[in-house]
Amino acid sequence: MTDATPTLNRRLSALRSSGSEHRVWLVSALILALVAVLDPAQAGESALFAGRALLGTAPYLILSIAIAAWAGATGADNLIARAFTGAPMVMIALAALAGGLSPFCSCGVIPLIAALLAMGVPLSAVMAFWLASPIMDPSMFVLTTGVLGLEFAVAKTLAALGLGFFGGLAVHLLARGGGLADPLRDGVGNGGCGGARVRAPKPVVWRFWQDPTRRETFARVAATTTLFLAKWLTLAFVLESLMLAWIPAEAVASAIGGDGIGPIALATLVGVPAYLNGYAALPLVGGLIGQGMAPGAGLAFLVAGGVTSIPAAMAVWALARPQVFALYIGLSLLGSFAAGLLFQLWHLV
Repeated sequence: MTDATPTLNRRLSALRSSGSEHRVWLVSALILALVAVLDPAQAGESALFAGRALLGTAPYLILSIAIAAWAGATGADNLIARAFTGAPMVMIALAALAGGLSPFCSCGVIPLIAALLAMGVPLSAVMAFWLASPIMDPSMFVLTTGVLGLEFAVAKTLAALGLGFFGGLAVHLLARGGGLADPLRDGVGNGGCGGARVRAPKPVVWRFWQDPTRRETFARVAATTTLFLAKWLTLAFVLESLMLAWIPAEAVASAIGGDGIGPIALATLVGVPAYLNGYAALPLVGGLIGQGMAPGAGLAFLVAGGVTSIPAAMAVWALARPQVFALYIGLSLLGSFAAGLLFQLWHLV
């Protein structure tokens, strides 16, 4: 059954054979080596941070890798891709809702996104999920309610859903207009934006373990996906550790104090490049709001910082072409500012 080898396996194999495979590992090693020269203690801390973060992400990784390998070995990836065809608005809305309510953090969502793209899920739906997921989850909602109040938690949830739907719609419209040609890097997904290309139906073999070729496919897809995710997550966590160590969270948060529209725009701009753990940011922003900072600025900073955290942004860069990455950052900027502005107007009414 060699001719039944799933397209998912071929796509992920292309990633392994690409010239960038070893360069990502090399960049991580060079960064740690440079830090070891400048600050030996921090090099050790960064390596430990990356290791602990990978271990903490392991449950998400194992689950998503198993799903991707299972879908490839059985041929179910074709069914999953076809399930995301149909009415684009419904598909995007459901993806944004799933992202805003899912328990995935910015790093935990990476393997799931990789699996969805490899299965041929349209980029519009993936972008909706991608943008919404890092901003809010059930535990974040509870903590936000306790620190900043129920109104702020609801506003952050609505911001996540709105940003996800807005981003998915923008990608869908750009695709219909002829933009975003081949948006995904070679070997990831089928390049479709407005809807997955419905491939020729193939039989699904649920008991794949009974076929030696399909067992081999399962192992190959699992290994390839693991290597792909491990190299990018390692680099992301190393960079994250350095930003946390060298850019004090208090300094970042205090820079967005003040009132009016200006601080909202500044909070958005500061939040996009600066990583600040969503849980750690809540008490800092709460303290600044207590000192007179505009609630809209606080919301804009939390939304922008969450959706463009190092792991989330690295996932976009690893899986999509530069123009899609630029679009992701642009949508984050615009959506975060709009969320902060609307929340501020709500307080003024």
